[in-house]
Amino acid sequence: MTANDWIQRGVSLLRAGTADEKAAAELPAAPPRPAADARPPRTLTERMAATLRRHGEALAPRALRKALEDMQAVIDPRLSEVEGGRRALALAQWYETLQPDEHRDLWLLMCECLAPDARKLQAAREQFEAAQPGSPDYAQAEVKLRKALLSPRARLLQRFSMAPDGMRFLIELRAALLPEVKKDRRLLVLDAELEQLFSTWFDVAFLELQRISWDSPASLIEKLIQYEAVHDIKSWSDVKNRLDERDRRCYGFFHPRLPGVPLIFVEVALTGAVSDSITPLLDEQASADARKADTAIFYSISNTQTGLRGVSFGDSLIKRVVQTLTEEFPRLKTFATLSPIPGLRNWLTREAPALLQRLPERQQQALGRLLGAMPPAPAQLLAALEEAPSLAPQSPLRQWLLQAAAEYLGRGLRDGQPLDAVARFHLGNGARVERLNWAADPSAKGLRQSWGLMVNYVYDLKRLDKHRAWLAQGRIPVSGELEGLFLKAAPQAPA
Repeated sequence: MTANDWIQRGVSLLRAGTADEKAAAELPAAPPRPAADARPPRTLTERMAATLRRHGEALAPRALRKALEDMQAVIDPRLSEVEGGRRALALAQWYETLQPDEHRDLWLLMCECLAPDARKLQAAREQFEAAQPGSPDYAQAEVKLRKALLSPRARLLQRFSMAPDGMRFLIELRAALLPEVKKDRRLLVLDAELEQLFSTWFDVAFLELQRISWDSPASLIEKLIQYEAVHDIKSWSDVKNRLDERDRRCYGFFHPRLPGVPLIFVEVALTGAVSDSITPLLDEQASADARKADTAIFYSISNTQTGLRGVSFGDSLIKRVVQTLTEEFPRLKTFATLSPIPGLRNWLTREAPALLQRLPERQQQALGRLLGAMPPAPAQLLAALEEAPSLAPQSPLRQWLLQAAAEYLGRGLRDGQPLDAVARFHLGNGARVERLNWAADPSAKGLRQSWGLMVNYVYDLKRLDKHRAWLAQGRIPVSGELEGLFLKAAPQAPA
């Protein structure tokens, strides 16, 4: 039966309605559609050696070969730096016209075809291992090994950076690369190469601390609005309040190759006590006199460049800001944060059953009476927490949430690091977990992340190194107040 006959018969049966269901059931099967290419995907080497592109492949073999030739031309050792930079700029401009799947093909080219020479690397490694430490041969072997480890890929990336906008290009390239590394581990070497280069190029010795004020260029203030990652800036009057000369300061780190773009910035409120709520800090009508303040509250710290993930300058930023503030305001004695707890809800949703089992029987009964069910079920507890901001101070449910948050921040570790992303930042910089604050962030985001809870981390300038040492040993620095909230039934919270 031809395809036309099949279609005509199908139309006739449809017109006949349901009266001839038997005939409809006997309708021959439609001609099969061409199946997608079921063969295993080709390696990059196989694709480059081929003539035609298969279904699902981004760049054609000819385009792959041409791209590799262009990359190799950029790093040709016979070229001057100027000519190499010119060719790199042309390659970067072509790259930016491509689609994401085509970008991925170019990343694979860099990873697989611009790697260190395996034979030279093996020979250098063997020579290094055979040399006697402390001898001249050992030093020479180390130099040889270092040279063998240098990849053509790194040279290509360095040539890209020579263009006026080359640093931005590489940062954006890595920002697009990062999500793909988890899907394809072959891309890991390119990510590692970029992170290593960025760690050198963006060392704090090359960064400049600048104060951002209401008198700063409008383009810079717009970037604050764009990159603010903790408490969204809602209007120009909101940002003006955060830059108020009377009781606020804002500082950022800048790199000379990215003018006008803060890599990280911190917003500071100068107060008379450690803040327990974000509401008065964001109140546009509130005001204070910085000359009378004895406390600096870091209430928002935002990294602006995803592509610089893993490049740490937050520690140096806070130290530099503390130094700058104390020079301007000698009365300042306390330096603390008012921070969100972004991972709390997801963690507690998973760990609620285990935490509930660790409670003393008396506390479980109190929760059961509150919920009208014994034993109290984790799902009931989590559902009841949706009304958390309105819970009375003596509520058993409120006490349970505070205990859970204390366990999460004060005992929760994974691979030796705090579970919460914000906690990792501040504790890694030497702070300690000081105090939990109930209903401190009533925004939709705050309720969604942590039922409105916020936390203070305190930077005790005399104990920063000590606290970092504790964390390296698997001990999270906490205040006595937070320690008093720990569950007593077990020495370690589930991670």
